[in-house]
Amino acid sequence: MSDFLQLHRASAPAKGLTTWLADALRGAIVEGRLTVGSRLPATRTLAADLSISRGVVVDAYQRLVDEGLAEARTGAGTVVTSLGPPRRSLPIGAATAPLPEAAAARLPVDGAAQLSARAAGQLPALGGAPLPWTPAGPAFSLRLPLAAPPGIDIDLSPGVPDLAAFPRAAWLRAERAVLAEATTADLGYGDPAGSPRLRHELAAWLGRTRRVQAAAGDVIVVNGVAQALALLAQVLRRAVAVEDPGSRGARDQLAHWGLRAVPVPVDEQGMQIDELRRTGLDLALLTPAHQFPTGVVLSPRRRAAFLDWAVDGNLIIEDDYDAEHRYDRAPVAALQASAPDLVAYAGSTSKSLAPGMRLGWLVAPSRLRTQLIAAKHASDLGNPGLPQLVLAHLLASGGYERHLRAVRTRQRIRRDALLAGLREHLPGARVEGVAAGLHLLIMLPGQRVDDVELAGRIGAAGVLVQPLSWHRQRPGPPGLVLGYAAQTPDRLREAARRLGQAVDRQSSTRRAPVAHKPPRVS
Repeated sequence: MSDFLQLHRASAPAKGLTTWLADALRGAIVEGRLTVGSRLPATRTLAADLSISRGVVVDAYQRLVDEGLAEARTGAGTVVTSLGPPRRSLPIGAATAPLPEAAAARLPVDGAAQLSARAAGQLPALGGAPLPWTPAGPAFSLRLPLAAPPGIDIDLSPGVPDLAAFPRAAWLRAERAVLAEATTADLGYGDPAGSPRLRHELAAWLGRTRRVQAAAGDVIVVNGVAQALALLAQVLRRAVAVEDPGSRGARDQLAHWGLRAVPVPVDEQGMQIDELRRTGLDLALLTPAHQFPTGVVLSPRRRAAFLDWAVDGNLIIEDDYDAEHRYDRAPVAALQASAPDLVAYAGSTSKSLAPGMRLGWLVAPSRLRTQLIAAKHASDLGNPGLPQLVLAHLLASGGYERHLRAVRTRQRIRRDALLAGLREHLPGARVEGVAAGLHLLIMLPGQRVDDVELAGRIGAAGVLVQPLSWHRQRPGPPGLVLGYAAQTPDRLREAARRLGQAVDRQSSTRRAPVAHKPPRVS
């Protein structure tokens, strides 16, 4: 036993020592047993007291630093710098008031009943005509093309996972097991919030891997992050601050549901909190673990500042779109882990299994949950039952995590191949966002270039990339966004060769841009 916080090594699990220690320290900070300015024991001292590896203590302290709760100071060790936001539920305006109790009581758990007219009337009508898709214009449709444009043989569109890595054998085994055990009720209309079994497994898995604070009843199963954004848009119904540059697909999704997306600049620490405050908005969409498209991680200080901002009656939407894919850094906890009452957390299997599975999750503050489930029920009555049970089986059996480990290794090899090709054929470029995710960003310092035209020249060479300007609302430096998950290492090296040649020919006769696929929302 350690005198510090009376930590008992005997109470720790056989596995997950780092999580156990980080949770204990975090709990002591939130509960006030460790106050701002408190100095944590030296890592060697605490490791010796607990008879554990010093590396476990170092990693646990780093998690607190990543969450903005502590800071490593030269000569002073690790010091507590924040107590975290208060655990309280705050109103976010009249539009987020809960449904009347009578309407909430009629929400079916088996899907047999329909929403009352009064409950349904609180959801806005679906307005606006479908957005047209134009190859080079600013209006992108959510109806994505199924194949690359003619002449393209290497598609580096970001957001496209390695579909060849789908675990067919494991999925088939899990499906057979599920069908052998499924009841007739499992084949009927289910809970519009999702299968209770899957919600239970998701809550446990998200807690283990992303430190999300959620019970099964807090999870809503959705058709990917796209539907999570659609449901939140229907409930919140007001302007939202978005990262700039940021996902064009997410922005178009919000616009389809009538939300005005207000750009807020992103720097090397993430969205600029001071610029957000100047907008006067009370809603912000963030990708804190791996910002799209720059790849930056929301810094500890910025995380703490955003949570302070949210405490004032504001809401953060956290899009955790590719957190499973990391290579050169430790995982960063979800923002929701520090303030579940202030963050609506969304993720999916689109980047880990396949976008065609349409399986995702939304964990929202309790004050929004009833309305979100009502919107989900009105939208589609709930997700397909069998795929939910199969995913639950994979989560429970460890099959999903085994698949993720295999995919992570596969993607690291592909990323390294593309990086090596870029170093050889485009040595003057600055490559960013490579430590995690399924895409990287190429900046071309010192070059005056229209990145849309450059993407067109690269497309003429048979390689599809996205110009960074597609993901901007305000002017900024040009760049290229490249996804590498769906291509083999040799094809990625070839893509880098062609890309380098296209940049070298920048001053030659310009070629007409080819059609490009719009960004994807999973």
